[in-house]
Amino acid sequence: MTAPRGPRAAAAAEGLRAAFRKASGPRATAAAEGPRAAFRKASGPRARRLGLALIAAALLAGCATGTTEADPGATVPDAPSAASGTVAPPDPSRTPEGRTPDGTLLVADFGSDTVTFVDPGREGSGKDGAPIASVEVGTAPYGLVVGEDGRAWVATAEGVAVVDTQQRTRLALIPYATESGPVTTGEYRGGGMGIALAPDGKHVYVGVNVPGEDGVVEVIDTATREVTGTAPVGMRPFDVDVSPDGREVYATGHDSFDVTAVAADTLKTRRMEVAPYGTEGGLGSWLKPHYAVVRPADGTLLLPFEGERLAVLDPRTGKVTIERMTADTHQHGAALAPDGTLLVVGTGPIGSDDEEPSLTVRAPDGTERVVPLEGPHEDVAVSADGSTAYVTGGFTRDGYWNGITVVDLDDEKSEPVRLTAGNRPLGIAVL
Repeated sequence: MTAPRGPRAAAAAEGLRAAFRKASGPRATAAAEGPRAAFRKASGPRARRLGLALIAAALLAGCATGTTEADPGATVPDAPSAASGTVAPPDPSRTPEGRTPDGTLLVADFGSDTVTFVDPGREGSGKDGAPIASVEVGTAPYGLVVGEDGRAWVATAEGVAVVDTQQRTRLALIPYATESGPVTTGEYRGGGMGIALAPDGKHVYVGVNVPGEDGVVEVIDTATREVTGTAPVGMRPFDVDVSPDGREVYATGHDSFDVTAVAADTLKTRRMEVAPYGTEGGLGSWLKPHYAVVRPADGTLLLPFEGERLAVLDPRTGKVTIERMTADTHQHGAALAPDGTLLVVGTGPIGSDDEEPSLTVRAPDGTERVVPLEGPHEDVAVSADGSTAYVTGGFTRDGYWNGITVVDLDDEKSEPVRLTAGNRPLGIAVL
């Protein structure tokens, strides 16, 4: 079961959160870089853990620099693309009325209250691509998932929106059963974050953030569109995944260094710590889990950390093994291609000796290719044939841009293509 947190712990978390919100902007970022650099250069697990304390002292940085409220005008400095600061208007003439072509991209616009449908361009390459239409869904949409029936389920601050992706209309907005505070925007807003669909399509599982407290997973019946159950999980459930057989749901607790396994039938929970660098630093640590993917072959969860370590969690035993990664940059979104290739988004440096943003393309045998990206990114989806990756530029911290980077996974010599689309796009799916 998830360990309970009493009023004292909640109050302490609120105090840390308040202090963290004040530590924003370039000055705070610069303050963090010195300890981070020392931390990177230190050798061995003990030195690395000591470095965590330095980071926490310099900046209570949970996973943010700058403001915590969405700013649609934020840009990537010196980015030579029009996608960096503009919101491209949809062009409905690109698709027949009432029908959305296969291969269309759907992104959650964290900087507004919409999802945007995006034409991925010629043969999905991003070239000559553009937005098709936007649909209002609710405040600050974060994650989304699409079922075989063409319905999209979108986690917003207000509730889970149900979208008919063929007609491009919102069908419903399902309010949360959990009280998560006032409806706001920004990285630390309450409400839905990670979201997943059961393999049989009968239930949706959404991680609900309750600021300063443990989160919950809410279960939605897709037929009745009602919340039918809740289960306690860790703090800030960035991501939610489901086992291949549908028997367990996994919520990645960003601020509690854990993955909570939830039994789909009884909603009983098991907490499994995932902290390859330790948990020192608490809310101020950068070295937390973000996104996970479930490997179909064996049901293990893959959680990337810092472009250095891949935590492989066996949910049956709770055991974590570590594999080496090579991108050496802060990492967020992850996805699996049909052939088992792991794609991981490198958001960019959090210290002076970190590498720039990238997309790691990790083959099943562990060999990696690191594709440089221009500016921060957040999440990634892959085409049905596994040939193309689509990486959102929304980012949960400052420095985001309004677009998608398209990466050809088959041609290592090709340059990524930047496609203007969305308003701080985070979650992404290929229709």
